[in-house]
Amino acid sequence: MTRRPLWRTLALAPLALALGACMNVGPDYRLPKDALVNAPLAQGPIDGVQHAPVASGEVPADWWRLYDDPALDELVQAALQSNTSLRVAAANLARSRAAVQVANEQGGFSGGASTAFVRAQESAEQYLLTSKLPVAYEGDLALNVSYEIDLFGKLRRGVESARADDEAVQAAADLARITVVADVVQAYVESCSAAEELAIAQESLKLARERVALTKRLRDAGRGNQPDVTRGLTQAQTLAADIPRFEARRRIAQYQLAMLLARAPADLPPGALACTHLPQLKQPIPVGDGAALLQRRPDVREAERKLAASTARIGVATAALYPSISIGAGAGTLGIAGDLFTPATNRWSIGPLISWSFPINGQRARVREAEAETSGALAHFDGVVLNALRETQSSLATYAADDQRADALRTAYASAQESADETHRLYAAGRDSFLSDLDATRTLTSVHAQVAAAESQVARDQVKLFLSLGGGWEKTQAQ
Repeated sequence: MTRRPLWRTLALAPLALALGACMNVGPDYRLPKDALVNAPLAQGPIDGVQHAPVASGEVPADWWRLYDDPALDELVQAALQSNTSLRVAAANLARSRAAVQVANEQGGFSGGASTAFVRAQESAEQYLLTSKLPVAYEGDLALNVSYEIDLFGKLRRGVESARADDEAVQAAADLARITVVADVVQAYVESCSAAEELAIAQESLKLARERVALTKRLRDAGRGNQPDVTRGLTQAQTLAADIPRFEARRRIAQYQLAMLLARAPADLPPGALACTHLPQLKQPIPVGDGAALLQRRPDVREAERKLAASTARIGVATAALYPSISIGAGAGTLGIAGDLFTPATNRWSIGPLISWSFPINGQRARVREAEAETSGALAHFDGVVLNALRETQSSLATYAADDQRADALRTAYASAQESADETHRLYAAGRDSFLSDLDATRTLTSVHAQVAAAESQVARDQVKLFLSLGGGWEKTQAQ
């Protein structure tokens, strides 16, 4: 039996050890059991649902279609194609995907080649000679290849961290998407609301001017007086003073839409410019439960993926405490140019390379640094979960209160309209005073304006609730 030389056995030992005992040092990521996302407060129905005009069920990905408004659909689709914030998010995502590719390509096989030709006068003494060496052309050609064995999982943990970071960037892009959609709907609602309130103000002004015209006729007929006319004119001028404010609100909302769509205000879709009535939801808002909310919201997913990336970096820092092993091979030819590729100049090598930087210069502190970063990431994750619940609960409470207020004001407006009509008939017939008619008209116009403002606020509350619910980042086929 032929025995293997001892030196060969020793040379292959690291390779056998590496191939048979590869491991991932550092903690394997699992969502911590004590994370607040697992707590009872994050499960079950969302507090406040019972008081708001909402429904059960999941928030649709294209929630803005619940308005059944073609002009709004066109605005949202245009923003999704051209919005600058979404372009930034897409660039960030492309960068993170490239970082994942870089991490995947670390380790494994690597190689290199070098070539050099020089005319040189070599030093004789470096070869322990005393006679001068002749000037000659020298060549050096070399080819090297190596394979790094990820014995302790440093590279694998790096890939794990890069992928988690990439998923966090994807979640951030989803968050940008739903924010842009909500901003577009909000600006459209504001533009329509301002136009509707402007129309109401113009109608109230027309009514006040009609009252003034009647008062002038009564004055001229000897049944009225100039102070009544003056008071009527004062009311009309007060109503006229509000009109520029509504016009400015509408223009500002259209400027916001133009910015979101990355185009000039004049280039907005005609349907958006012509909107004069608030868009109305065709069904109650579906809200789902707390667990579904936290799974859906991109900011919660982003924080959780950052926690996973931080956990993987503990493994990267821990693996740096251990040696790295590579298997390398090289071949080349070095010598006088005319003798290259001859046995006298050819060379080759093969064997393992073990390198170990002893854990000094703060390497152990880097592990503790990564562990502290992970603790901070967990605290941030808990904070994002709590904020998601708070935002949704606050949006529900505000929506419920404003919806009730709008209902009460609509009832008050119906009563004010009936009172104003009756008082005006009595005044025209000479059976009531001008002051009573003026007061009834003032009450009517005031309540009408309050109804419009309240309905506008409810529409804004609806958009904020949709945003807090986290819907709209999923890309459906229709989009």
